[in-house]
Amino acid sequence: MRTIDALRPRWVAAAMVLASMHLSGCVSTVDGTAVRGHGSVLFDVPPLDEAHLDRILLPIEQINTIVGSTRMEVTSEVDEMTDHSAEVSAPDCLGAVYGAEAPVYEGTDWIAVRDQVAREPGTDNDHWVEQVAVLYPEAQNARDFFDDSKATWQDCANNAIVVGDGEYLWELDDVVVGDDLITQVTTQEGADGWACQHALSLVSNLTVEAWACGYTITDEAVQIVDAMVANAAG
Repeated sequence: MRTIDALRPRWVAAAMVLASMHLSGCVSTVDGTAVRGHGSVLFDVPPLDEAHLDRILLPIEQINTIVGSTRMEVTSEVDEMTDHSAEVSAPDCLGAVYGAEAPVYEGTDWIAVRDQVAREPGTDNDHWVEQVAVLYPEAQNARDFFDDSKATWQDCANNAIVVGDGEYLWELDDVVVGDDLITQVTTQEGADGWACQHALSLVSNLTVEAWACGYTITDEAVQIVDAMVANAAG
């Protein structure tokens, strides 16, 4: 089971949560949900099932390439939701700072989840990445979760969230909103610029989410969710 320490190697070390990839491929016509990838490729994606989930997450080699590292390794993989709502000063903003949280997905009828964390070894790592893929019974469930998350992130924007025992303060920026993508940058106070880009997208009956954290983060989380969407369409 995932613990808060597994989620926040840089929170504990006082520096945690936060190469453009152009998606390419052919347009096909199948029964399913049409989704435009952020690289301007139109995907017609039929409903997915749990057997598809393990192909959605990016391999560690691809994560290393996106964030500009060569040493990141997977440190946590779980297939269940957790609950860290007691660890944040504003529980209503839990979904803006944590992934795969049971209270955030309550009422969505989600049926399966994959959650993976990767970073460089040791306590002084330069990057931290989380990928989350959540499957629902219908595409409308995914859309409803996306829309609810957009409203929540916007409500929490330009606020400071305390995590843990009060020693970690995270400042949430404005939310950048698109039809099938929302992003937000979160910066840890007093951590020499350590920040995370948080991105959420959807495809068919699936939502995909990523946090890309480091000292020079730009659009890495967007690249990760774009690639996850492409994997779902492949």
